[in-house]
Amino acid sequence: MSPERTVEELPHAETTAPKSDPPPLEPAAPTLGDLVRARMKQIRKGDVGSLSVYLGLVLIWIVFQLVNNRFLSDDNVHNLARQISYGGVISLGVVMVLLIGEVDLSIGSVCGLGAAILAVLVQNNGWNPLLGIVVTVAAGGVLGALQGFIRTRLNVPSFIVTLGGLLLFLGLQLRFLGKTGTILFPFGGTISQLEGRSLAPVAGYALAVVAVLCFLVMGLISRRRHVRSGVSAPPIGLLVVQVAGLAVVLFVVVWELNRAVGVPLALIIFLVLAVFFWIVITQTRYGQRVRAVGGNAEAARRAGINVNRIRISVFAISGAMAAAGGVLSASYVGAASQDLGGSTLLLYSIAAAVIGGTSLFGGRGSAWSAVIGWLVIGSIYNGMYLLNLVSDLQYMVIGAVLVAAVIVDSISRRRASA
Repeated sequence: MSPERTVEELPHAETTAPKSDPPPLEPAAPTLGDLVRARMKQIRKGDVGSLSVYLGLVLIWIVFQLVNNRFLSDDNVHNLARQISYGGVISLGVVMVLLIGEVDLSIGSVCGLGAAILAVLVQNNGWNPLLGIVVTVAAGGVLGALQGFIRTRLNVPSFIVTLGGLLLFLGLQLRFLGKTGTILFPFGGTISQLEGRSLAPVAGYALAVVAVLCFLVMGLISRRRHVRSGVSAPPIGLLVVQVAGLAVVLFVVVWELNRAVGVPLALIIFLVLAVFFWIVITQTRYGQRVRAVGGNAEAARRAGINVNRIRISVFAISGAMAAAGGVLSASYVGAASQDLGGSTLLLYSIAAAVIGGTSLFGGRGSAWSAVIGWLVIGSIYNGMYLLNLVSDLQYMVIGAVLVAAVIVDSISRRRASA
């Protein structure tokens, strides 16, 4: 038998290893110009997103300022900031409920009941005001969780559950207030200071600096997380533009409010809660699960998400925020009365979330919807009040804006599906 040939004796074609395909190139990270061009392309296709809300808000301000030059005066801007605070806090809970595709019609009654509970605890029973606030907010959370439990465990539509809650909690509010129907808070007390107190000018600017720095740090942390995960990170230029824009807006707002009395404490409470809910919705696993339940509850259930637990927790949040809004509204008027939580507060709180960009169909929304929506509603109401226009016109204008917002949302979803 002839000896085996060595490797050197084999033909060249047999010794050459097959060439493998070159590894695919990683997609280049988008530049700021790429993002701008992509956004302009979306706008040309009709997907304007929240841009229509911002443009509408600017148009409202321009029109009312041209008609009455007191509209953008420092005193009126300060009043507007206070007026939207308690309703905005309630709308934060509404945003959470709408994200899961549900509705809560009891928020107005929970708001009034929360004010009544606070008044009974603090004024009639001498509780510490801070402890009374904590118990009031917790009571609102318990009532909301109870409604969520009935919705999930007994499979009763949220419309029916919360409509019954509206009537039940309204009756409890009247029972707590007693025959007089009103419990006053002392002027200058802790409760009254929530809405009546404003920060010193230096403190307002310092708070704006802290907010800008926090936003910058969060943006850098998010970029680092993207890089570590191997995901294309947004361009640093986008973060620079966002930080610069936020700084300009905050310092202009603080400057305008400082020309009056200062930044209202109620506005700070509202914005801090808005930032907190923004982080919860966009940066936490809980927020992802809330959006998943709103997008497709059955798919979320099959993915291992406890849909019932998410729904109960969201209704608890809505009740707690409604009670917190009751605390601020009682501070604003200086009393807990039968009128608190009634009238148009329920409708405006839901309308603000929808006008600001939260979808009625679930799965899409932001905590900033409550801020933008209440700025729109508050500006319309405030401007018409300065013009001494009758209430029927106010209702018609706000109703038309709400319908327009729902139409835009419906068209956007239809285009996305296409």
